[in-house]
Amino acid sequence: MKVPFFDYPQLYKKDKLLIDEKLDLIMNRGAFILQNDLVEFEKKLEEYAGAKHALGVANGTDAIWLSVMACGLKPGDEVLMPSHTYVATPAAVNFLGITPILVDCSDDHLMCLDDLNKKISSHTKAVMPVQLNGRTLNMDQLNDIATKNDLIIIEDAAQGLGSKFKGKMAGTFGIAGTYSFYPAKTLGCFGDGGAIITNDTGLYKTLYELRDHGRDEAGNYKRWGLNSRLDNMQAGILLAKLEILDNEIKRRREIANLYHDALSAFKEIKLPPKPDEESAHFDTFQNYEIDCNDRDNLKSHLASKDVGTIIQWGGKAIHQIKALNLHTILPKTDKLFEGCLLLPMNTTLTNQQVEYVIDSIIEFY
Repeated sequence: MKVPFFDYPQLYKKDKLLIDEKLDLIMNRGAFILQNDLVEFEKKLEEYAGAKHALGVANGTDAIWLSVMACGLKPGDEVLMPSHTYVATPAAVNFLGITPILVDCSDDHLMCLDDLNKKISSHTKAVMPVQLNGRTLNMDQLNDIATKNDLIIIEDAAQGLGSKFKGKMAGTFGIAGTYSFYPAKTLGCFGDGGAIITNDTGLYKTLYELRDHGRDEAGNYKRWGLNSRLDNMQAGILLAKLEILDNEIKRRREIANLYHDALSAFKEIKLPPKPDEESAHFDTFQNYEIDCNDRDNLKSHLASKDVGTIIQWGGKAIHQIKALNLHTILPKTDKLFEGCLLLPMNTTLTNQQVEYVIDSIIEFY
């Protein structure tokens, strides 16, 4: 059997009828930029996330960049964020002349709040939690820290849409939350795409203008802006797929249960929490990231069985990328990156494929 890490052709084939119907309507209307499909998607995303405002943008990186810009952070300010994240998180901050300060990770691979507390300085203006792998950080504790230190929260929820902490959606805890719709995401389009959500109407108006060359809803230029519009075809695809998102998440949680039930007895492997194991967390399993002994040999063994795996971020946390010059000592993150591995986790997988992955891991250990 062959189990690719992600089967991109199958991603289209499994929802082909749903997507083709939507694209046919858009193409025949000639509706390509800032059309009704985008407006409708933004409204549906607001409803799904439980937020006042949603704004489609060109990609998840722009979503972070625009949010930081709109919040008025200035060169010389510092933003705290985990090192276990994609390079887009610190890059979006760095390109505005703001300094990313990297924080160690906890046992659940999310940002360590104890280490974050230690790194707050007089220059710290914001904290950017990354809702990683479809799991939301303990936002009660983070809100307490932010309030005590007068910090704003901008969430990088690129991998978080659908996940919740105490019933509240990832992305809705701070002044702004950002999503990515990269094709492999739980809600993905067939190209680049992203969104920002906020409950702050003034911030939304600023973001609306920044997204489209500084123009307001009446078409008047109010400021310098960028071209970061979510194109209408991608918005239409996302609108169609949003209708089935809860079923997609349900399937991911079923696969997570299969992995957990079969592998939890192995002391060589540390697994993510099982679905519903922790009442405060609703995890969507955007990724299934394990921490395992003899990781590199396990990865090679699985490759020999035609099972695809990856190590997130090309195998390096942000502080380990020498070219970025963000040197800091993060022992927990260093240790994690000696053993972390992503197993196949997406809704194109059959139960038989999941069982084959499990059997191959059991064979190795």
